[in-house]
Amino acid sequence: MQKIRFLKHLGQNFLIDKNVVRKIIKTAELKSTDIVLEIGPGPGVLTKEIAKYVKGVIAVEKDPRMIEILKENLKEFKNIKIIQGDILKFNFQFSIPNFQSISNDSIFKNYKIVANLPFYITAPAIRKFLESENPPKTMVLIIQKEMAQRICAKPPKMNLLAVSVQFYAKPKIISYVPKKSFKPKPKVDAAIIKIAPQNKNRGRASADAFFRIVRAGFSHPRKQLVNNLLALNLPNGLKLNKKELSALLLKHGIKTSQRAETLTIDDWLKLSKMLNPVRD
Repeated sequence: MQKIRFLKHLGQNFLIDKNVVRKIIKTAELKSTDIVLEIGPGPGVLTKEIAKYVKGVIAVEKDPRMIEILKENLKEFKNIKIIQGDILKFNFQFSIPNFQSISNDSIFKNYKIVANLPFYITAPAIRKFLESENPPKTMVLIIQKEMAQRICAKPPKMNLLAVSVQFYAKPKIISYVPKKSFKPKPKVDAAIIKIAPQNKNRGRASADAFFRIVRAGFSHPRKQLVNNLLALNLPNGLKLNKKELSALLLKHGIKTSQRAETLTIDDWLKLSKMLNPVRD
């Protein structure tokens, strides 16, 4: 790797372990018809391998210094489009020479994300794509080990991030990645995580209602769920007292003594429909 001044505020820990790269490629199950979006390609180690298997790669890099390095390192590939920009603000209206025009109305309804994701944007980036009108077919990401474990948590160790991801998708940790696999070496180990969006046709209105209930439930994690939900303002100004709310919870198989971390996604869906019915 040529000499680069790493920027901590951009989370630049570049993947240098070829074995990890191969595992990512295998996990993504890349095909010759695939379009892949890569976030934070750095000098292009992973980009180069992805491009060997797919129709096209869109590599979005925030650091303008890295663009010329990418262009030099990837100059033999005609199926890569390098874009300088912030992925959290990107609108995906562009074209890739020589293989396909890309737009929200065409092939970008059928794409994959494969990335060594800058750790500081993990949660907002995942949320951006899972909540989009055209979510990816799959996301194969390298993220912090602890973050991956939080995303894949199950009751009784659920958390707001886990619910936020699992509402839209099925996450799975594929393997862990040691610090030595990166340059510069980060302070923590990482993980390869696969996130498969589920086609459940959840509209914006029902999602807003769902997360309104979830945020209330996790507002004071040490409190019992029934006490957190008492603060909710229900539709039409309806207000339930503790006895009424406890009876509703019990009716739907949720104990009044439970805390938010013990509920499943199905439990939250029941609560959302029960406390804030919304039609899309």
